[in-house]
Amino acid sequence: MGLSWQQGPLAVGAVGRFLVPGPLPERLLYAEPLRRRMRVELGGAWIADSEDVVLLHEPGRYPVAYFPPGDIADGALEPDAHATEHRDLGPTAWYTVRGGEQLARRAAWQHTGLPAHAAELAGRIAFAWRAMDAFYEEDERILGHAADLYHRIDIRQASRHLVVREGGRTVADTTRPLALYESGFAPRWYVPRGDADLSLLTPAKGETFCPYKGICSYYNVGAAQRAVWSYDDAYPEVRRISGLLSFEPDLLEVCLDDVRLHLEPGQSVIPHGADRNLTMAEAGQGRPS
Repeated sequence: MGLSWQQGPLAVGAVGRFLVPGPLPERLLYAEPLRRRMRVELGGAWIADSEDVVLLHEPGRYPVAYFPPGDIADGALEPDAHATEHRDLGPTAWYTVRGGEQLARRAAWQHTGLPAHAAELAGRIAFAWRAMDAFYEEDERILGHAADLYHRIDIRQASRHLVVREGGRTVADTTRPLALYESGFAPRWYVPRGDADLSLLTPAKGETFCPYKGICSYYNVGAAQRAVWSYDDAYPEVRRISGLLSFEPDLLEVCLDDVRLHLEPGQSVIPHGADRNLTMAEAGQGRPS
């Protein structure tokens, strides 16, 4: 998603390319000012509150927020003996984070031997997303990971003919699909439930979470497991897809204007890193509507 994830311009599997005569470095890291107030909560206490956050985009990872030490609460950080080596940014020291009566071990880090070209991160501290109680932009909780400033979703009404089949059965047939265009992904097509044969859908176990769309439920169609998904209560920014159905073209026969669709390489969403493992209970808290 966005700048460095999935097929974004800084991702390993970028769908496009930079029009330059020579090869680019294998890995490009990009740091920029967030220009939003961000706060971090742990144990009922604010442990960081800053309008001077730097966002780091690293290939294959969601953005990470780095805070200046002066905007971190006194006594919130305790040095840890744990140390690691970042492949691009060098030696990394770790901290235990204290918020109220709560301790989170190895929950913050600082790159202590940065190369000269990475001076924007000098002295700054990042907090492990999953180890904190919550992150906020102003007074609104941000779920899953720091918002990618380059991630965008556009939804467009279409009149194209979309047909979904499983074996010889028609699962959906519509001329009023919604096209959802999301940074780093091929278009996804959403169908009104009234244009689908709901008797063929069986609820599947397990839900997933998208920081930009909300909680996603799944359905089986015959032997095709989790081949259909729906955001029953999508976030306000993408409310138009609430309750609509979308279909996996690698599991079902999905045809758009008589052309069969196929899942493009690199489109599978794979959790990556500790800050991706948000529980459904946390995700269910949602955002203000």
